[in-house]
Amino acid sequence: MTELTPELEVVGHDLHAALARRIAHTQHRARRVRLGAAVVTALAVFAGTAAAVDGDLTFIDPTKWTIFERGSVDNGRAEYAKAHATDGSGDSTFMVEHDAGLERYDAFLLHERTIDAAGGSHEDGALCSRAELTRAEQVALAALRAGTPPAAAVEAEFAGPPCRGLEYAAEQARLVHSGIQPASLLMPGAR
Repeated sequence: MTELTPELEVVGHDLHAALARRIAHTQHRARRVRLGAAVVTALAVFAGTAAAVDGDLTFIDPTKWTIFERGSVDNGRAEYAKAHATDGSGDSTFMVEHDAGLERYDAFLLHERTIDAAGGSHEDGALCSRAELTRAEQVALAALRAGTPPAAAVEAEFAGPPCRGLEYAAEQARLVHSGIQPASLLMPGAR
C-alpha cells in the first residue's frame, strides 16, 4: 500500500467528504424532483376531475367514466352528465337534483325535466297528475308493506295508458319504505 504524506491524506479526506456531500445532495435533489412530479401528477388528476365535471357531479370518477355530454336544468337546480364507462361496459346518465324546499310535485316535475334534457325516458304517456302520482306512491307503499314488488302493483293499478312518472313514484316509495329518505319526500296524500 502506498503511504501518503499527511498533507495529501488531509486533501484526500477532504475530497472524499466533498464527494460524499455531493452524492447526498444529488440524491436529495432527485427525491425532491420525484416528489414534485408525484404532486404535479396528483394535482393534474384532480384538476382533470374538476375540469371534467363541475358542479355537484364531481363524484364521477374520471378513471372509470368519460363524460361526453352534460347539461343543467332550471339555472343549475338540476344537472346531468352522460358518460362512457372506460372499461367498455356501456354508458350511464348521472343526475343531481336540488329539490329541497320544493313542493313534492314540483320536485317530480324538476326530475322529469332533467330526464328530458338528458335524453328522455322509456316511459310513455303524459306526465302523471298530482292525484295520479299520489295514488301511485300509495299503491307502491302498500305493496312494499305487503312484501310485494311495488312496480308490479303500480303497473296493475294503472292498467291502460299509463302516465309518465310511475317509476319515479315506485322508487320514491321504496326509498322511504327502506328508511333511506324521510316520508316528507312523498306526495302529501301518500305519507
